[in-house]
Order: sequence, then structure tokens, then C-alpha cells
Amino acid sequence: MKIIIIGGGIGGLATALSLHQAGIEARVFETVQSLTALGVGINIQANAVRELSELGLADEMAATGLATANLGYFNKHGQEIWREPRGRAAGYNWPQYSIHRGEFLMLLARAVRARLGEENLLLGHHLESFHDDGKQVTAHFIDRRTGERIHTEVGDALIGADGIHSVVREKLYPGQAPLHFDGMLMWRAAVETAPFLDGRTQAIIGHQGLRFVAYPMSGQAEKNGRSMTNWIAELRVPGDTPPRADWNKRVDKSAFVHLYKDWKFPWLDVPAIIDATESIYEFPKVDREPLAQWSQGRVTLIGDAAHPMLPTGSQAGTQAVMDSRHITRALQEEKNAESAFARFEAERRPLMSEITLRNRQLGPEAAMQVVEERAPGGFKNVEDVISKAEMEEITGSFKKLAGFDREQVNTRPPIVKPHA
Repeated sequence: MKIIIIGGGIGGLATALSLHQAGIEARVFETVQSLTALGVGINIQANAVRELSELGLADEMAATGLATANLGYFNKHGQEIWREPRGRAAGYNWPQYSIHRGEFLMLLARAVRARLGEENLLLGHHLESFHDDGKQVTAHFIDRRTGERIHTEVGDALIGADGIHSVVREKLYPGQAPLHFDGMLMWRAAVETAPFLDGRTQAIIGHQGLRFVAYPMSGQAEKNGRSMTNWIAELRVPGDTPPRADWNKRVDKSAFVHLYKDWKFPWLDVPAIIDATESIYEFPKVDREPLAQWSQGRVTLIGDAAHPMLPTGSQAGTQAVMDSRHITRALQEEKNAESAFARFEAERRPLMSEITLRNRQLGPEAAMQVVEERAPGGFKNVEDVISKAEMEEITGSFKKLAGFDREQVNTRPPIVKPHA
């Protein structure tokens, strides 16, 4: 079997590595002319780190990222609402990593080139069209700079891993609803700072209308006694989704730093972090309405092409990796691509749809909004505002739903059996 993968992001590259491990031929096609380490930080949960470790990437992950030890929720006054251990500190057999997205992508790309060969990661190839004749899929590619058709590929099946603006999704389901904007603008950046808290905590501060997220993401910076801090400032705004042309635009800190002027806490000075940052980029928080179907015949979707979700609970990159493993197992065990894709969708689509919709209700971070509504002026004792049992219910139910409950991760059998 030969699989055509559209998209050289996290999901596409992880799928190529998984298929190769299972003895299934794969070829990745990516629109951009070169892969570069762009972006800021992401978190990869322990369930996905287990899969990456089983792909033989544990050492590279450890060398590139930082093993997160704690997750803390704080109100706008800097008071701790909840803190819980993460990764190995929480009893998982694998760590959770905070990592620069671009460096993670380059790590995956190096592995694909080394294992599958340079010829199976084709850059500068933008999908123009595809046709499924019931036996094979034929895909046509152009150079997007010129519009010239440059390649035709024939395979047994095609996987669309081409992100939130997926060409494959649009061709399968034309005229779909526009992106859903949840009303939050995000300003994202990374800057070297002094370590805060224990030096390995992801801090989420504020409430539904105004938040600030900060976490360290570099083991090398830690060795030097510093923190490469990824930060995200979020503000609820009126209106519709900003035009796509305005996404990822560089903005001046003066546009929003005043919103955080009083967020100077003994353990973190938010205005100082913003002031110390040179390059800041603006994004809208968007997702899409869940699809009723991901697959048609020998073509299916994974990752953000299938289930783009709001960045709540650190799930997008994690779930792309999990998709790659589940679709590989289905292709290993089913008799043909159609039945494999039907199985994959039955396993993953209901769950991903539920997470997408739950993330619109703030996912595990809903507890922060509860505290803001009950105690906007702060508190002396957080358990007078929200009980430990209520907190555990909010955070624990999301872990089970998202597939990173500790016992689930530690005790389940491997998803993919390596090819002999």
C-alpha cells in the first residue's frame, strides 16, 4: 500500500513516520518551498509523547524541549486557584513537553528524511486536485508561485493533513461554513526571562475576557539558568473573524500592554515580560464546526484539517500525533483503505468533535471563569470559592475525554505494532 500525505506539518510528518514504522509506503507533499523553525511554543501531552517515544524520538524530544512539571491556574490578582503536576511528576511513564513548534517540526522532518528518504518529503508541491477512482487516488500538484503543474502522484489512498485551511477538506466538502471565531484575539511571542515559579510550570492567568499564559520551553535555556518563555496574551473583542490576510501579523506591544499594567505579581511581572519582547504576532482564536464525516472512499482528513480546535487544554499538536497512530493502526489491520478510514473515523471523530465543542466552553480552564464570577476581587482561601472536588471534576473529566488520563496512558497496549 502507498499513501499520499498532503501537508508537512506535525500531523503529516508524524503520520509518515508511523506508516514507515508499520511497513507502509508514504510520501509527503508540502506547499511551502522550505521548512523553517517558525512559530512559538506548544505543549505535547504525555499520551502523545508516549507515541513519539515509540517512534524512537524520545532523545530528540528531551534535547529540544523542556519537561513540564506543573500546570497552574491563577486569577487576575496572581492568586493560585489550582496547581497540578504534569508528566512524570504526575506519575506518567512519559513526560509532557513544552517545546518550540518550529523546532519540533524540524525534528520530525529530519526523522522523515532519514527514514523515508529525501525523495519522500516533497516541498513546493501545492495540491491542485485529486481523483479517487475506487481503486487508486491520483493527485495533481502545482507550484503555487507560478500556477504551473509540476507533478502527478498515484497512490492507494490520500490523507489530508493540510491544516485549518485544508485544500483536501474544501474539495471533499465545498461550501463549508466559515471559520468560527470565539471572540478572542491572541498576541503570541517568546522571550528569554528569569525563571519563574519552579522553572517548569505552565501558568494560565486571568479569566474568559482577559488572560495571559506563560511557560518555559527550552532545556538549553534552563541549563544556562534562564527561561525561554513562551507567552500568549488574550483579549475578548467584538466583531467577526479578522480577515485571513491579517493573521500572523506583527503588532506593537502598545496595542495591548496597558491591559496588563496591574498584573505585577511576586512570582511574575507580566508587563515586564511584554516590554522585553521584540517580535509579537497577532492571531484570532478560531476553530471550525465539527464535520459529520471525515472520509470519502480512499480519502480522509486528520489533525487540524479534520478537527481544528481552539488552543485550550494544549490539545491540537497532541491530537494530531494521536491521529497519526490511530490511522496507522487502522491501515495495518484493515483489508483496504476504505475500511481503514471508516474505522479510523469511527474511533476518532466523535471524540474530537466533543473536544472541539468543549474547548469553546474553556475546557479544563473553565474553573478560572468560575472563580472570576464568584470572587472578582480575589480571595483569602480558594476553597471558599471553588472546592477541590469541583476542581478535580473539571480537570479530571477533560483528561479522560482527551485521552491523557494517567492510567489510560500508562496501561493501554501500544497502538501501532512495528513492522517486523
